[in-house]
Amino acid sequence: MARLDRLVSVQQVAQVGAALGRQFWYELLHAAAGIPERQLNDGLEHVNAELLYRRGVPPNAQYTFKHALVQDVAYASLLRANRQQLHARIARTYETHFPEVVNVQPELVAHHFTEAGLTDAAIEYWQRGGDLAMARSGHAEAFHHFSVALDLLTKLGEKPDRAAKELESCVKLGPALVMAKGASPEVEAIYKRAVALKVGEDSSVRFKALWGLYYCSLASGRLSDVCGGEGGLNLQDDGRQPP
Repeated sequence: MARLDRLVSVQQVAQVGAALGRQFWYELLHAAAGIPERQLNDGLEHVNAELLYRRGVPPNAQYTFKHALVQDVAYASLLRANRQQLHARIARTYETHFPEVVNVQPELVAHHFTEAGLTDAAIEYWQRGGDLAMARSGHAEAFHHFSVALDLLTKLGEKPDRAAKELESCVKLGPALVMAKGASPEVEAIYKRAVALKVGEDSSVRFKALWGLYYCSLASGRLSDVCGGEGGLNLQDDGRQPP
């Protein structure tokens, strides 16, 4: 860090860049850094000379850390509270200044909200990323995004809408898992978890959870386990089509 400590502006630029990622654009750095442009350029001049590769000319320049270790050291120099504040600022910067990136890569915003500790916003964007990946047939990617959203939900604590959000996340994750692994025990576990959530008894989301569990039981030859007995599924006369 001796080189980074030469100028405050150098350290700030390196830290913001490290939080943005191995590669970042000048415009995004400028918007997220929160420092005067002259100070930003002064810091970039020193950082670029020793730590970064530059392609293009500001404001259309792209920067890449020469070594991942350099990025890691710069990022590690941030105190936890400052790191969370920086990630929150980056996420808001995407929302405010780069809506086209938000629409195409919502998982980028989700990552920064996650690192900022803003869990509700992070869940929303991970789910948006998962929806977009499913629309593109990126099932492995969707599985990751929905899984992260579901994991974050378990850390929310008790909130009035938590169960409803968990149900929604489960039924989003289910199809991604089916496409990746078929009617596996993991898929069945997700749908059982969804059905066990006593919310939205008459909702289309709950119907998807019930249908998912029905599908798993049908595919595994254990249909009677689900349809038989008190509380079993009755989808035959429901009139609705499977999701």
